[in-house]
Amino acid sequence: MKLVRTFKPAAAGLLLALAFASATASAVNLTVTHWADGMYGAPFAVALEKGYFKEAGVDVTGFITSQGGGTTVRNAMASEIPYGEVALPAAIAAVKQGVDLTIVHGGVLSLADIYWVAKAGSPLASINDLKGKKLGYSSPKSVTDMVSTIALSKAGILNDVQRKAAGSSAAALTALREGGLDVIYATEPMYSREKASLKMVIRSTDLVPSATQTVGVVRTDYLKKNPGIIKAIIAARRKGVEFIQKNPAEAGEIMAKHYKMPADVAKAAINEILAAKGTYWSTGKLDYEGMNTMLAGLTLVKAVEPGPFDWNKIVDESQLPADQRK
Repeated sequence: MKLVRTFKPAAAGLLLALAFASATASAVNLTVTHWADGMYGAPFAVALEKGYFKEAGVDVTGFITSQGGGTTVRNAMASEIPYGEVALPAAIAAVKQGVDLTIVHGGVLSLADIYWVAKAGSPLASINDLKGKKLGYSSPKSVTDMVSTIALSKAGILNDVQRKAAGSSAAALTALREGGLDVIYATEPMYSREKASLKMVIRSTDLVPSATQTVGVVRTDYLKKNPGIIKAIIAARRKGVEFIQKNPAEAGEIMAKHYKMPADVAKAAINEILAAKGTYWSTGKLDYEGMNTMLAGLTLVKAVEPGPFDWNKIVDESQLPADQRK
């Protein structure tokens, strides 16, 4: 007599769980732009500290980073899990260069971490005061290049302000202190660390209310084969964002631990961002208006060629929870 084995539903479910666990058993690092330097990584720090990644079935032990741009995208695409939260401009540039990646979730949806500052005691108090002054942005075709171009154009003084590429925030701060620049960009958490010697002149959110800075991307072939892993990462990151919103003080302690910075600085940076207009950290939802704003700005500074851009060809919302989809 032939023996036929059957699996009960519970046993089948256990086998599926074991299969998923084995696929993600090895410890992995995820790619996050400007990790331990910018605010983009705060939800990931919380998710790691609180065990949200392991709860979701992904054993994340650390993060790979860079100073942004195409390097971060390349790091992400070459990783064991070819996923990363990267700058939207870098993702757009990579797609235009033929990289087969897919945008799977929203990251940072506003410019609430970017300010324009002068030295403490400066008479400068608004954008109109910048006429005839020297302003420092990070680098050509960057987000700070875009924001300053849009803002000064709206004020009608673009040609009356001497804009200079100042490099890193540390280099820009040195130029400001030495008198080489009158106003510079400042990002969190650097601003919260140095604000005793600085004067806020402009908040970027007052000039450009909605602009998507970062998105979650994954190599398309990997997404097709491992959708569950990407879904798990999105879920863990969401819990990290929600924890920051409900527990900003504890989140600041966690961020300080992982970023190796004073807790008061991390807490101040989080509070500044949560107090700003609009949504900074997305719980996954994509802001297409903000993505189009960023695209238009990048076209303005000639970072991308003008013309239509079909988000539908590179966006896949299927791994987002139902309440986070368009």
